[in-house]
Amino acid sequence: MNVSDFKYDLPEELIAQVPTKKRDESKLMILNRKSQTIEHKVFKDIIDYLEEGDCLVRNNTKVLPARLYGQKETGAKVEFLILNQIEGDIWETVVRPGNKLHKGTKVIFGEGLLKAEVLDTMEGGTRKVKFEYNGIFNEILDKIGLMPLPPYIHEELKENDRYQTVYAKYQGSAAAPTAGLHFTEDLLEKIKQKGVKIANVTLHVGIGTFRPVKVEKIEDHHMHSEHFYIRKEDAEIINETKRQGKRIISVGTTSTRVLETIADDRGFVKEAEGDTQIFIYPGYEFKCIDGLITNFHLPESTLLMLVSSLAGREYVLKAYEEAVKLKYRFFSFGDAMFIS
Repeated sequence: MNVSDFKYDLPEELIAQVPTKKRDESKLMILNRKSQTIEHKVFKDIIDYLEEGDCLVRNNTKVLPARLYGQKETGAKVEFLILNQIEGDIWETVVRPGNKLHKGTKVIFGEGLLKAEVLDTMEGGTRKVKFEYNGIFNEILDKIGLMPLPPYIHEELKENDRYQTVYAKYQGSAAAPTAGLHFTEDLLEKIKQKGVKIANVTLHVGIGTFRPVKVEKIEDHHMHSEHFYIRKEDAEIINETKRQGKRIISVGTTSTRVLETIADDRGFVKEAEGDTQIFIYPGYEFKCIDGLITNFHLPESTLLMLVSSLAGREYVLKAYEEAVKLKYRFFSFGDAMFIS
């Protein structure tokens, strides 16, 4: 199967640059795999498509405000994007301008609140960087860091928490699990009152989620790795739902990657922590999930391939074509789709 099989035409003006005023008032497209129908709703209507006993599985990772602007000792301006914690105060970091930030370079951020030294160049051109500070690192990032918005968003984000789910808990992501951005605390409470169970996984979304597929045949693509964990109590909620014959509905592709990585052949899961490089594309047989809440993804992306593997490529591309005609908003701050 070729990457070009997942191409579609998207007018640039449909790429959402800012969030909707209210999280749960974005558009919602309903895809029913059995009837092959397409419906158009508002996101808060999702409750009408959830049944008592279903289990929503959401990713409770929290995005690091990991984009930093500072200056070298010479006064030259630089930009850092913190990616992964290697150990202690040493992090893998994207640096710009890369050709000017060699081993031993020192940088100051936030008028000295945070200092950094480049230790080494890593594979792929990122840098190993050691940070120095007084206090708590995450609190300093909250003060001086900016949200690492995707490259297709050009507008400034006025409120950092709009690139964060309302249930974000464990900091470590370079990008938001965007399917969850549509939920409000009020909507989640109503969903619980309906008898729908909620379980959490944690997958720290890496910057690799934005990297394009550069091979012709999708089978040749090397998938990026992301760290995850799931707690015993959450695994048990999922397994009990399975035992009762009810549906597991994944909130987003990141939750899906965790569940499909750890599930056994019957779809049961257990407490686990590790790294996943799972690549889900058409032909994949799902073991755990029965439905998926997701956003509209980039053409020729691994995320579009995952969605197509659940609902069928032609059906998904037909839905995307309809979304374009009806001026749905696309990508991170865009509208949502529920595949049931």
